[in-house]
Amino acid sequence: MALTTHTRSRSGSGSGSPGPRQRVVERGTLGNGLRLVLSPDRHALVAAVAVVYDVGTRTEPEGRSGFAHLFEHLMFQGSVGLRNAAYTRHVERSGGTFRGSTHLDLTQYGEVAPANALQRMLYLESDRMRGLRLTEANLANQISVVKEEIRANVLSRPYGALPWPRLPSLMFDTFPNTHDGRGSFADLERATRSEAADFFDRYYAPGNAVLCVCGDFDPDRARRGIERYFGDIPARPVPAPADVREPERAGERRACYRDPLAPRPAIAWGWRVPDPIEDLDGFLPYLLLAGLLAGPDTSRLVRRLVSVDRTATSVTGRVGFLGDPFALRDPTALVFQARLPADGDPWRLLDAVDEEIERLALDGPDPAELDGVAARVVVKQLERTDSALGRAERLAVFELQRDDPLLLGELPRLLGSVGADAVREAAGRLTPDRRSAIEVVPGAGTR
Repeated sequence: MALTTHTRSRSGSGSGSPGPRQRVVERGTLGNGLRLVLSPDRHALVAAVAVVYDVGTRTEPEGRSGFAHLFEHLMFQGSVGLRNAAYTRHVERSGGTFRGSTHLDLTQYGEVAPANALQRMLYLESDRMRGLRLTEANLANQISVVKEEIRANVLSRPYGALPWPRLPSLMFDTFPNTHDGRGSFADLERATRSEAADFFDRYYAPGNAVLCVCGDFDPDRARRGIERYFGDIPARPVPAPADVREPERAGERRACYRDPLAPRPAIAWGWRVPDPIEDLDGFLPYLLLAGLLAGPDTSRLVRRLVSVDRTATSVTGRVGFLGDPFALRDPTALVFQARLPADGDPWRLLDAVDEEIERLALDGPDPAELDGVAARVVVKQLERTDSALGRAERLAVFELQRDDPLLLGELPRLLGSVGADAVREAAGRLTPDRRSAIEVVPGAGTR
């Protein structure tokens, strides 16, 4: 195993021998294709391991909706050398914690524990990468668990998970981008152990993953542990990237649905934004637009719609339908939602939104306003890497999707350098003819 060492300061500058505010990042690849990122920090007191697989809800083929999320559950239900629940016991007895999460374009797993437990964490992740204990009982049990999560988090909650998944199904046309990634009950109930085994063999191959270690560890010892536990996992063919391309289209799309649990009207709307990986410079202004338009109480839409017009009781906005905006491939969107008073008119509200965006596109943001939003966005991004596990997860994602984990250290500088003209031009693309909007009508009826 050959690893290349890179050094970059937290602010994105600096080279050579690491100083007190610099991070060393080593990258490499095992013979079976598993990519590695090591980032030691002897002041961290803990060690974290993250494994990110290049499979998400948009990877699922038709007829297998929900498989990515289902596998997140199955990965904790026993593996080659571990019985059901043994993984949990080993992490907790080491004084550690763990988590897993499914996203549109990836699935990630991780543990953080006292530094002396690193070898144990490496073994635990390698054992389930080597193979799962896929039994009929485990599969049936976790299908039931996933269905109950859907009932609790979507079907039994007012507004469900608005804007996802209803707005994407209006905004896009292809199956990867429009289907409900939590999974239809019918697809989940049809799942067989053989199909689950095929899904694991295809998408959980070493060459389809990135392993990252962060925190207090000795790099030489970590390399030996990685070779010992992961090096002999057999290589398998790496699947071609999922084709999630979606052509741009003209013309506004509007729809509505009735939600018997919603106490008041609501509306969600959004626009396509540039490719976050291939066009990072074009993408970044939309992160600032989300804050300018629907950030704190002083943001433009909150001030206009909630404080002045009183046509909304709340307004929120973000880039991306789920999770981290820097863990997304194209296509993605700038999305907003507003809750309205009982007699509110969602479409009249959108007229006011258009007025505020047109004003921003014409005049641009005030410098102080832009600086404040940029600072908040930067802080939010830094908070994601404040912990050893958070940093490990993001480095792994950046390696997986961008082949550049060092870009993580550049984000504060890149976000801070987005100028008023770039934001103004981005606002100019948020026109009604490129927008999709879905109204939520409260009251009894078909959901």
